[in-house]
Amino acid sequence: MNKKALAIGVAGSLLALALAGCGGDKKADKKAAPAKDGKKIVLRVAYENSKTEPVGVAWEKAKEILKKKSNGTMEIVTYPDSQLGKKSALIDSMLMGENVCTLADGAFYADYGVPDFGIVFGPFLFDNWDQCWKLTKSQWYKDQEGKLEKKGLKLLASNWIYGERHTLTTKPVNKVEDLKGMKIRVPGNKIQTEGFNALGATATGMPLGDVYQALQSGTIEGAENPLGTLYGRKLQEVAKYLILDGHVKNFTTWVVSEKWFSSLTKEQQQWLLETAEEAGKINNDIQQKTEKDYLEKMKKEGVKVVVPSAEVLAGFKEKSKAFYAKGKEFGWSDGLYETVRKAMQ
Repeated sequence: MNKKALAIGVAGSLLALALAGCGGDKKADKKAAPAKDGKKIVLRVAYENSKTEPVGVAWEKAKEILKKKSNGTMEIVTYPDSQLGKKSALIDSMLMGENVCTLADGAFYADYGVPDFGIVFGPFLFDNWDQCWKLTKSQWYKDQEGKLEKKGLKLLASNWIYGERHTLTTKPVNKVEDLKGMKIRVPGNKIQTEGFNALGATATGMPLGDVYQALQSGTIEGAENPLGTLYGRKLQEVAKYLILDGHVKNFTTWVVSEKWFSSLTKEQQQWLLETAEEAGKINNDIQQKTEKDYLEKMKKEGVKVVVPSAEVLAGFKEKSKAFYAKGKEFGWSDGLYETVRKAMQ
């Protein structure tokens, strides 16, 4: 099968999964009020991922959900593949009150004035997904959301699984020591940079859209992300070694301008929050159903996969302790690691 046909097949499979799992949409509220100026309210949802990845498919479904809830008075327009620029530029535009939404994580919020939020992206923080969801429902998490709103950013949803993040490289990595000095691409924020530096690598911040060429040219020697994203960006074409280290259980959030969100009516706000939450469930269902499929496709395309033993993973976790020892450098509250671990139990 050629690459074009394969891409079409993956997209079709994901769309089918989304449609199959979403037959329970609520009927539109026939009393939906139009925007104050009589114009449709538009939210531009922009992200680095491809439209065929689970997050992309889920947002396509979200368009339908919000249209029904608002009786057509609200609309989502999606911009995949970094069409509106890199994440930091999108967040900066939100701070100016623009109608933009993007995918972001605690590591980015740490760079925008809520330092404690960064810990959720620390390596090997969570033992399982249940701990993630307990933390997002905790008072500690609500407090971080409140601090973020004061900085001008509003979270729409925190229930999206982005995936377990693994490491794809151009030369073999069988244990944590093999990462020493390797240039590994990470998103451009301090938390993820220091997290990978703690493992011995040389973390290199870079927009996701630039990674393929950087691997191909040898500018970097690896990248980390969930399987769906690695495959969606076709990185397996230029990097043939994958270690399933699962260094971060990456739940993600979708964020908008607090100023823009506050300009909506309470009813419109509720529709938008419900839409983001429902789309998150769609995304999670697709993620769970397609992860094995992505792994098998990567193997068939020549990727050598390492499933690390408990002993090897213990080595990774031991190395990661150096990251949490830098709490003061990150501006964290005293005892933050212990506080967060308690909140997720």
